[in-house]
Amino acid sequence: MFIVPLVIVGLLILFIWFIYNDLVTVKMRVKEAWSQIDVQLNRRSDLIPNLVKTIKSYAKHEKEVFENVTKARSALVSATTPAAKAAAEGQFEKVLKTLFAVAENYPELKASDNYIQLQKELSDTEDKVAFARQFYNQAVMDYNTKLQLFPQTVVANMMSLKPAEFFKAGEKDRQKIEVIFDK
Repeated sequence: MFIVPLVIVGLLILFIWFIYNDLVTVKMRVKEAWSQIDVQLNRRSDLIPNLVKTIKSYAKHEKEVFENVTKARSALVSATTPAAKAAAEGQFEKVLKTLFAVAENYPELKASDNYIQLQKELSDTEDKVAFARQFYNQAVMDYNTKLQLFPQTVVANMMSLKPAEFFKAGEKDRQKIEVIFDK
């Protein structure tokens, strides 16, 4: 007579335990995915000083561009939340495009082996950043979906779990960038 209620309680505890572990797993996957974005953004920001140094040697009079790159890099490195990183990254990408536009005006720079290698590494890193963003947003979607499904939502509420932020570009980051040089 006591066995049936004990079995039911035992199954219920196992079921909640399974849900808890599943929610912890997807939460950790979101953290790991965010870490991968951070790693790639840091790698990119570490490449930039070398790129700027190389371009500076050819384009000494483009001081404002170099200052903007330095400011944007600092903002990216100091950002901590997904929203702040996304905003800083958008600004950083905008300044990078300006930097590359400056580089286009120096044919001897484009032929430099150092510049070509840095540009390849940066391009490779940009691909990795895009993939890391995609992976992160997929992990966030999986996590946020599980938080809303029944019965996971009951356990998630008991654990005080909140939805994670997606990594998204700001409205100004989607605008076309124009670079105009006065001759």
